[in-house]
Amino acid sequence: MFTFEVEMGHAEKLKELEPRRRRGARLLAQGMAPAEVARQVGVSRQSVMRWDRARAEGGLEALRRPQRFGRPPRLSEAQCAQLAKLLKGGAMAAGFSTELWTLPRITQLIQEQFSVSLVPSSVWRLLGRLGWSVQRPTGQARQRDERAIRQWKAKRWPALKKSQRDRAE
Repeated sequence: MFTFEVEMGHAEKLKELEPRRRRGARLLAQGMAPAEVARQVGVSRQSVMRWDRARAEGGLEALRRPQRFGRPPRLSEAQCAQLAKLLKGGAMAAGFSTELWTLPRITQLIQEQFSVSLVPSSVWRLLGRLGWSVQRPTGQARQRDERAIRQWKAKRWPALKKSQRDRAE
């Protein structure tokens, strides 16, 4: 089951790094020691040294967010934002019979809304990049059969405990 806590996604985290690199470069240009720059910006000293080399070779332009390589994403940032709204709206609002979000349901939603075919593992990675994770329900299922649970605890559980004890001896 999926419920979502929207955290800062991967793309947003990458966008935050560029201002930190520029701030670090400014502090270095003002004569601050690399170790102190690292402490103030919250990165390793090696990162500061790498930024300084990049700035020396390519100027401030070298500190910009690097181009991402590999296959371009199948969903644009706007589509990802729209997907987030759809997911927050709930599974029933999206036409499903229950509020349970599953990877196959989200895959189907993406196919219907954006005409993009993704396999569930790709949807899993997409949700991770957006900062979402699996959330477990805190309550118990409505279908819970208390009588069957009592019977299991009375009959099966003692037998399991006894077999564990016998093996330990």
